[in-house]
Amino acid sequence: QVQLVESGGGLVQPGGSLRLSCAASGIILSIYEVGWYRQAPGKQRELVATITRGGDTNYAESVKGRFTISRDNAKKTGYLRMDSLKPEDTATYYCRLTRGTQDYWGQGTQVTVSS
Repeated sequence: QVQLVESGGGLVQPGGSLRLSCAASGIILSIYEVGWYRQAPGKQRELVATITRGGDTNYAESVKGRFTISRDNAKKTGYLRMDSLKPEDTATYYCRLTRGTQDYWGQGTQVTVSS
């Protein structure tokens, strides 16, 4: 059984920071690419960041320089450090594990950036 559980979301002021976690079970994390996506109400889900099994990262232009994706394979956890948060970052954030045709999603964690 594969389970992904996101945590770390919450309400923060503009300019604040959060660290999201994606705890995986039932898999060997090292063989999966980890991705973070977000979806705001009424909008399509969009890619935020990915990190390959080899540690290569890529980011959406809107978050580049502010967010950092990382992984700890021993802890079976992916992370998304979010700094300098803006109101437009408000969304439900989802982690995703992919490997070939395998595709797993977490349940999402809410991030709200508001003063």
